[in-house]
Amino acid sequence: MTTPFLGEIQLFGFNFAPYNWAQCNGQFMPISQYTALFSLLGTNFGGNGTNIFQLPNFQGNLPCSQGQGPGLTPRAIGETFGSNDTTLNSIEMAAHNHKMHIFGQPDSTKRHGVPLTGDAVLIPGSDGPFTTSSTANTTFPAAMTGPSGNGLAHNNQQPFLAVNFCIALGGAFPVRP
Repeated sequence: MTTPFLGEIQLFGFNFAPYNWAQCNGQFMPISQYTALFSLLGTNFGGNGTNIFQLPNFQGNLPCSQGQGPGLTPRAIGETFGSNDTTLNSIEMAAHNHKMHIFGQPDSTKRHGVPLTGDAVLIPGSDGPFTTSSTANTTFPAAMTGPSGNGLAHNNQQPFLAVNFCIALGGAFPVRP
């Protein structure tokens, strides 16, 4: 392997940091021992900037480029964003409807609360459920048209493969152009 740049982050397929590298798991480092690395990272990832600074933490996080791409919000080095769980509310859902035509059964002997053998939710001879008439002759019960769900968060993580992010604690100091 060639000499890395100081502060370079690499992915490794094994579960330890090689010699002169550290895992990117957010550990605090003493500035007095790693002054050159601190001069590159500063407190972008944490630390007080007097005695300690923090290495990047990729535990449960995915990398994202800094800056701003077309149509994207600007991102600064060290910024964390996103969440593992998301609860959608009606404002965040795409506009849509559940259009339905209802056929009211005028014969009370054929009305019942649970389906019976031979029941069908369609008009005999029609292609689908309910009716093609746009004239409503009944009102939906409130429980049928009201909000649904429990308002609970759902997991919102994309699929990923766990690997070992490590940062070079030594190497060539990167020179700015």
